[in-house]
Amino acid sequence: MRPRAGGDLLPVASTLLPEAPAFAGARNAASDRPMPAADDLALYIHWPFCLKKCPYCDFNSHVRDEVDAQAWQAALLTDLRHEHAQTAGRRVGSIFFGGGTPSLMPPALACALIEEAARLWGLADDCEITLEANPTSYEAGKFADFRAARVNRVSLGVQSLHDEALTFLGREHSAAEAMAALESAQGLFGRVTFDLIYARPGQIAAEWEAELARALAFGTEHLSLYQLTIEPGTGFAGAVARGRLTPMDADEAADLFVQTQEQTAAAGLPAYEISNHAAEGAQSHHNLTYWRYGDYAGIGPGAHGRRNGMATIRHKKPEAFLRRVGENGHGISEERALGREEQLSEALLMGLRLAEGVDLAALATRFGTTPAALIDAKRADFYAGLGFVTRKGEHITITPQGMPLLDALLAELVPAHLCAA
Repeated sequence: MRPRAGGDLLPVASTLLPEAPAFAGARNAASDRPMPAADDLALYIHWPFCLKKCPYCDFNSHVRDEVDAQAWQAALLTDLRHEHAQTAGRRVGSIFFGGGTPSLMPPALACALIEEAARLWGLADDCEITLEANPTSYEAGKFADFRAARVNRVSLGVQSLHDEALTFLGREHSAAEAMAALESAQGLFGRVTFDLIYARPGQIAAEWEAELARALAFGTEHLSLYQLTIEPGTGFAGAVARGRLTPMDADEAADLFVQTQEQTAAAGLPAYEISNHAAEGAQSHHNLTYWRYGDYAGIGPGAHGRRNGMATIRHKKPEAFLRRVGENGHGISEERALGREEQLSEALLMGLRLAEGVDLAALATRFGTTPAALIDAKRADFYAGLGFVTRKGEHITITPQGMPLLDALLAELVPAHLCAA
C-alpha cells in the first residue's frame, strides 16, 4: 500500500486487451519544471467517502448512502482556517486531495477549498494541485469541472488493465473505462499519473511484463506501482485467515520488483522512490515533501500533519470529525510535540526510500547533531560491501539492489535509539 498523509495488494491469468493507444500529452518538458521551494508548506485534504470498500484497502475510507456536501464544505473550510492559524506566513507549494475517493466530491467544493487556501496562505506560482480519482465514467465526466477548479494533476486508481483482476480487487470500473478516463485526463490536465497493483496471487512474470509494457505505452510521465500487501483488518486479511487467499511467495514478489525497476528505467521512468517512477522533473512535488521531511498540514477525517515540530491527527470517523469541528473549530484528535530523535527517525526512514538518498550532514545540521549519530557506520560499510548501500562522504543511499530489502536494511542502518523513538 502507498504511504499517504491521510494516514500512499492480487488469480489473474487473463488475455491481454488490445494494445494501448499512445495518448497525447505525456512527458511534456517535465525536466523544465522547478521543484518546490524547501520551505513551502504542503496541504493534504482528506475526502473519506467511497462507493465501496476495496478488499485490499486499509485507508480511512467509508461508505455512506448520503453525504451532505454543504456541511462538509463548511467543516473542511473551518479545519483549513485552523491550520492556517498555526502556519501563518508560510506559502503553499502543493495541495493533494486524497481519500477515500476525492473525485466523488462536488468540484465546487474542491474549488472553494483551493480558493480559500490561496486567500489564506498564497499559492506558489507552480503550485501542484493533485486529485486522486477512480476511473469510472461518472467520475471522468467531472474532470473538466475539476480542471476549472484549478486542479492541475490527476492520480488515477487504475490498479489493473485486466477485467478479471479488477473484479478480484473489488474495483467499480472496467479496463475499458480506465483507458477512456486516462485519455480524458491526458487531454485536460498537464500532469497525469496512475496506480497499478502487481504481485497478485497467480501472476507470472510474463503477464506482469506485458501489463506494465502496456501501461508505459500510455505515455504518462509518472506511474505508481505497488505490490499487493495484506493489511490487517482488510477483506483480504480475512480471506487469508480463512484459507481462501494465498499471497504470492515473497521471493517471487521480489523478482517481480526487480523486473519492474528494470522495465521502467528502460522506458525513461526510473524509480525515484521505492514504488514511484517518473520522468526527469515529473516527480510528485507533494509526496517529495513527505519523503524529504518537509512540513505539511493535513485536514479532514484521519488526516495526519507535521508542522513546526508538531504532529497532528484528525478524528477518523466522518461523523466524529464533523461533530468535533463544530465543537472545537477543528477536527484534531491528537496534537503533540515531536522530540528530536523521533523527528530524526522519521526523516531517515522516509528519506532512505528515495533513490536520491539522504544527506546526513544536512540532516545533522537541521536537528543539531552529528552525521555519525544518524547511521550505524559499521553496518553501513558491511551492506555497502554487499552492494546494497552506497556511501559518498556524508551521503547515503540504498542501491537498486538493496531496495527489495528496504525494511530489513532500515532496521540495520538506523541506530536502535532512533528506531525506538
